[in-house]
Amino acid sequence: MKNQWVSNAHRLSIMASSKDAASIYDFTCRDIDGNEVPLSKYEGQLVQLYDTYSEQGLRILAFPCNQFDNQEPGTPNDIKKFVAGYGVKFDMFTKIKVNGSGTDPLWVYLKSKQRGTLGNFIKWNFAKFVVDRKGQPVARFGPGDDPIPAVEDAVKELL
Repeated sequence: MKNQWVSNAHRLSIMASSKDAASIYDFTCRDIDGNEVPLSKYEGQLVQLYDTYSEQGLRILAFPCNQFDNQEPGTPNDIKKFVAGYGVKFDMFTKIKVNGSGTDPLWVYLKSKQRGTLGNFIKWNFAKFVVDRKGQPVARFGPGDDPIPAVEDAVKELL
């Protein structure tokens, strides 16, 4: 079943609605340059700690969001320049909403599969989801959870 979802911020084509999706690989997202990227291209790969584990198949997908104290107000080019200053090599996607009206369908799916501790919403930027090789979200980490060791330990279990 194909349909399209439209928000003020961006257009996202998906191959299934968020409630019908079997995994994250059923979604197509727009990258920071405006290109449609089927997440199925990440099938067989993990999401997290790119520099350490990318040669083992790990991938990080970054989705900027400006819903948290106006932390990411820039254009796609502004964001690309900013993250380049930190040596970011992983895939960047278009700015999205992760909470409230207009929540990106991928994030509806992720939050439904890995619910939050104090509510089913993203509390702040840098929320992290670990997805297994089959596209199933298997762990969720908040913005205060350090990627090393917490997220790294979850990734190592899946390698």
